[in-house]
Amino acid sequence: MAKIEPVLYGDRRVYTVSAFNRGVARFLGRLPTVWVEGEIQELRRNAAWATVFLTLKDPKTGATLKVTIPRTTFDRLGLGFAEGETVHVSGRAELYELKGELGLRAGTLERVGVGRHFVALERLKRELAAEGLFAPDRKRRLPRVPRAVGILTGADAAARGDFLTTMSTRFPAAKAVMCETRVQGRGAPEAIVAGLRALAAHPEVDVVVVTRGGGSFEDLLPFSAESVVRAVATCPVPVVSAVGHEQDTPLCDLAADVRAATPTAAAALVVPDERELRAALETCRQRLRVSIRTLLERDSADLERHGERLRTAPRLLFERRRSAVDHAGARLQALSPLATLARGYAIVRAGGIAVRAAESVAAGDRLEIELAAGALGARVEEVRS
Repeated sequence: MAKIEPVLYGDRRVYTVSAFNRGVARFLGRLPTVWVEGEIQELRRNAAWATVFLTLKDPKTGATLKVTIPRTTFDRLGLGFAEGETVHVSGRAELYELKGELGLRAGTLERVGVGRHFVALERLKRELAAEGLFAPDRKRRLPRVPRAVGILTGADAAARGDFLTTMSTRFPAAKAVMCETRVQGRGAPEAIVAGLRALAAHPEVDVVVVTRGGGSFEDLLPFSAESVVRAVATCPVPVVSAVGHEQDTPLCDLAADVRAATPTAAAALVVPDERELRAALETCRQRLRVSIRTLLERDSADLERHGERLRTAPRLLFERRRSAVDHAGARLQALSPLATLARGYAIVRAGGIAVRAAESVAAGDRLEIELAAGALGARVEEVRS
């Protein structure tokens, strides 16, 4: 590193602006890391830039400080900062030598008050997501008509009342199993896990709703505890999360099978509307009635057709059989010797044996001649070959 040398004017040591700025920058570079608090102003981030720029403002005096942070570091925080938020920034003082502007090169940012919790939650969120606890293919369908609905809530009468009122209005026959437990403060995560397990173990509970009213970031922290998130993800029955207001997103929302914005919305998810069920049932009844009538009409027509066939079948069978008998009789008649005799032929027998050749008899032999009508007796007077 080149030494910064002044220009001598007699006994006067004079530094150039560049040398002065470079010297101050080197001195600032030896200072330790510090934390600075202020409101975010002029936040500028561009995907094409390597650096994110912002200004910290002291709301009491209006003093400002330029801050830079590597874009990859800023994006890795994933905190979604907005202008006007009060933050703590950790970094080192630096001087932009060309313009002599003092700034802070940041290494990290945290929201004031909840900053550490927020960073820890983002880290836990990434870890659990990497394990697949928030994967869409793990989500289960809610039962159409649950035998009983388990409700895990705190001493929030409004949230509990909204849920129960909506559920009983939509489906009066619905059964609710209530588990009131600690939902904020020390010991809340353990109490929530125990209550969730107790409800899931109930023999009739087919779905569990975890609900509580809105609150501060700190109030909702128990629902982002790792033990609670894992208990929701591994619950043996589907879980609906209705924690806080719509803009709140505790980690249990991501692990639950369904997220509801309000207790009222959760009740609408877990039980059907009786009026809609009755309307659907009536529609099914009408369709069944029409289907049965159509089926009966079709079967009646089939029976009538088969009956007609049964009535005509014996007659047709008799005609076919009689025709076959007549045909067979005609063939037998054609093959009968009597038919041959009827055409003028005769059967000549000698000693009861039909004579087929003249040499089989001799002159003087007695013959029997059978005609189509009657018979004759004769003697052989002459044999001609």
